[in-house]
Amino acid sequence: MTDTDVASVVPANTAKAPSGTRRRAWIVTALLVVFMMINFADKSVLGLAAEEIRQDLGLSASAFGLASSAFFLLFSISGAAVGLLADRVRPKWLLLIMAVLWSVSQAPLAVGGGLAVLVASRVLLGAAEGPAYPVAQQTTLSWFPNHRRNLPGALIVLGITLGVLVAAPVLTWLINHHGWRSAVAAVALVGMVWTLLWIPFGGEGPYATTSDNDSPAEASCGEGPGTGKGTTAGNLAQAQPKMPYRRILATRTWIGVTIGYFSTYWVIAFALVWLPSYLRDALGYSSAVSTQLLMLFWGLSGILVLGQAGLSGWMLRRGIASRWARGWVGGALLLISGVSCLALPVAPAGAVTVVLLVGAFGLAGAMGSIAATTIMELAPANRRGGALGFMNAVVTTAGLIAPTLIGSLVDTHGAGGYRYAVMITGALLLVGGTAAVTLINPDRDARLLSV
Repeated sequence: MTDTDVASVVPANTAKAPSGTRRRAWIVTALLVVFMMINFADKSVLGLAAEEIRQDLGLSASAFGLASSAFFLLFSISGAAVGLLADRVRPKWLLLIMAVLWSVSQAPLAVGGGLAVLVASRVLLGAAEGPAYPVAQQTTLSWFPNHRRNLPGALIVLGITLGVLVAAPVLTWLINHHGWRSAVAAVALVGMVWTLLWIPFGGEGPYATTSDNDSPAEASCGEGPGTGKGTTAGNLAQAQPKMPYRRILATRTWIGVTIGYFSTYWVIAFALVWLPSYLRDALGYSSAVSTQLLMLFWGLSGILVLGQAGLSGWMLRRGIASRWARGWVGGALLLISGVSCLALPVAPAGAVTVVLLVGAFGLAGAMGSIAATTIMELAPANRRGGALGFMNAVVTTAGLIAPTLIGSLVDTHGAGGYRYAVMITGALLLVGGTAAVTLINPDRDARLLSV
């Protein structure tokens, strides 16, 4: 097949899975959407309670930024390690262990402690949450063939948005009425409730150990006992050759997706930790208006994630190559977001500022869904966990760097430090968008890997 604008991306065998399998697929997807909601509610607590925590513990902006970055100290390492483990251990149990550790790690902070407890809690929480996104995507997308993965993949990303949208008003109310530690206790409790639901209903799907061209029947446990036909999923996984991870990580597509998603994660880290303070201290919005703007940004991000999924899915089902359906769509959103960021410091106050803020912080989120579905398309079934995990490990270093850098800029330049932070963010988004547009081509790179 030549590198053209049109590629046959719909599997040749498009037999539908049984209705029971489809129903289970959406139950698992719904549970993992909630899983990601809890994940980002955990992350958002520090940003929502930034002023209260700094006053309570007597922290400077740099110290608070360092405490926030501590969350990512082991985040990337655990993401890569558990990603590799997900190619050998059932993701169902990995997800269960993660959720339990989330709650355990936050319990000490919920009842007391100072800066040392805050940092230790965030380090452990980060280690437990590092693999959450890639393993959740791997598990969800194992229930769907390639040309049907855009919507469930987008819904997992939507869980991030919903987590912030639901958490912002609820946790803000708890912080204002019962103190910031009550918000920590609340997200820990919700995590434990989720584990009780995941045990009976969670699991991997029929595409967990097969290529995208296999049917659900081939991906499951064969055609029944005594038929002499069919192969178990475990045997299929064992039969596949073990491709070195370095070959996947050296492809232009993996590199382009990772650079693009890195810029998105930088925006997420900025938004979670410093955006509320930026809106209040640098732009002069009241706390109430800042909360409304935050919900507007995250709400738009969720709508765009679903819109991107619909557009990319529509393009793939009509035979348009992933290079365009995923790479160009995601890259264009990143480029628009970057231009909006760079225009913010010179924009007049008022409606123009709001539009640019929405563009800067609301458009980049779709790249998370594109990254996961693209890697699932590119990598062999028995290497998807590692390929996703390594990508997430690189990408989430943005969460380690961004809060500390922005905190240092604010300490050095006051409210003017946010201007430099926004300009750095805009430049990174332009680099990410350019990489996505020019490098992502999973059709081409999957053929090269198969040689």
